[in-house]
Amino acid sequence: MIVRPGQSWFRLLFIWNGSVLQSIIPQLLFMAAVSSLAVVTHGRILGEKIPLNTTLLTLFGLTLAIFLAFRNNASYERFNEARHLWGNLLIASRALMSQTLRYLPSGTDRTRFIHALIACVYALKHQLRGSDPCPDFRRLLGEGPAQALRDKCYRPVALLDDLRNGFAGMRERGQISDTALWMLDAQLNELGKVVGGCERIASTPIPFAYGVLLHRTIYTYCIMLPFGLVDSADIFTPLLCVFISYTLIALEAIANEVAEPFGLAPNALALDSMTRGIERSILELCGRDLPEEVAPRYPYQLT
Repeated sequence: MIVRPGQSWFRLLFIWNGSVLQSIIPQLLFMAAVSSLAVVTHGRILGEKIPLNTTLLTLFGLTLAIFLAFRNNASYERFNEARHLWGNLLIASRALMSQTLRYLPSGTDRTRFIHALIACVYALKHQLRGSDPCPDFRRLLGEGPAQALRDKCYRPVALLDDLRNGFAGMRERGQISDTALWMLDAQLNELGKVVGGCERIASTPIPFAYGVLLHRTIYTYCIMLPFGLVDSADIFTPLLCVFISYTLIALEAIANEVAEPFGLAPNALALDSMTRGIERSILELCGRDLPEEVAPRYPYQLT
């Protein structure tokens, strides 16, 4: 996702980065060509006039709009749930870190717990994006643990298990009470729920048939549109059709991007920024130096 500052209404008219316009230009050029053909032939194909009018197109367009709204709502629900899960990740990470600082014995070396918790957050981000976590693991855990985690399929789960094992060992040695262990374990469970929720979203896309049906319907409507408008719009048919096609095709493109909230598309979640924010929050609780915050920059960069 692009982290950007607020924009004025005028600048929004000309925004390029983060807009789906750059990805649908070939489709719009195709629609301009079809519309121009309709104007040149006066709405005829092979000499036969296509019997379309604005009334039929209005009824068809209304049905399409309802279906498109359903598709966008389904996509946004996935995006919104993913954002809530990462919000819960921040809350549970802060709570676990605070409890670790307050309930572990004063002589305990907390560095390992701090770095393992931060590494878990980074591991989840890399697992969802399919990127290489080793640089972050080496930075946080050292070369040995980073190499051990390379062969793991579910690295966030492995790190949570390592944290739980550390707390259980402290309880066996009598360093923490049963109540403290229960509270720490409850936060680990919350982190595990977040990991499982994110895995569910990433591994369960919107049913393919919905996307295929919507895609075919949009392009069928857009291709028929100029032949229904040519009698009333005449030479302005290409302009009107390209604008209407832009609206419909762009909405479909946005729905496809938002439906994959953990991807690298401009409208996906800003996982780099969110991960850095959680790291900064944990380190601030510990009184450590904070890494630089991911801030809006120009030219805009994916984060």
